[in-house]
Amino acid sequence: MKKYTQAQQVIDTLREQGGYATLGNLYHLVDTSTWATKTPNESIRRIVQQSQEIFKIQPGLWALEECRDKVMRKFELKPGNKKSEEQFTHGYYQGLLVEIGKFRHLTTYVPAQDQNRLFIDKKLGEITDTTELPDFTYDELKRRARTIDVIWFNERKMPSDFYEVEHTTDIKNSLTKFYELQDFYAGFFIVADASRKKEYEDKLHVSMFSPIENRVKFLNYKQVVDLYEGLKKVEVNLW
Repeated sequence: MKKYTQAQQVIDTLREQGGYATLGNLYHLVDTSTWATKTPNESIRRIVQQSQEIFKIQPGLWALEECRDKVMRKFELKPGNKKSEEQFTHGYYQGLLVEIGKFRHLTTYVPAQDQNRLFIDKKLGEITDTTELPDFTYDELKRRARTIDVIWFNERKMPSDFYEVEHTTDIKNSLTKFYELQDFYAGFFIVADASRKKEYEDKLHVSMFSPIENRVKFLNYKQVVDLYEGLKKVEVNLW
């Protein structure tokens, strides 16, 4: 009788989930009770990274090769189509930030124009708390805040954190928004690929942005994924 391996168990779990899952979900879905290891999550991570039967869609999001065509259609991802890849990536990180905010018991917001953007297999409008801004300030500032990719609001309906996901767009535009919202006691975050950090630093350290220079932080994609995956473990504090 062929041994039922850990890798096959992970593959079967992915198959049960429709052919795809986040790594964070795999940590909880795969029954590792019989695994002779004290670090089953690391074993699962190694399996998805090394298996020829599994491929990466985004950091932290994995799928079965046998289901590639079906999964790519579901996520509206067209191979070689840069626009579809950018849209999915942007929605993916917006969704991760929404889920992290909800875990922290904060009210989450995404712009109304993004509510139909996909986060894995759901629309952002289905997972976020609101696409309408609370009445927390006067109209001119609300118009500026309305275009922020993700906002977390505290129990007093005041913004606690502003996030701009910068996959390919100009980081300066996001910094300008943060500059205009600087009077709020809130965090400002640029979320982007690690390769864009130098560009971010160059644009932040100009005289125009000196009032917010020490308030804006850069989060790379891996940091966001790591935090999302750790939601049900010991919470990591990147702030």
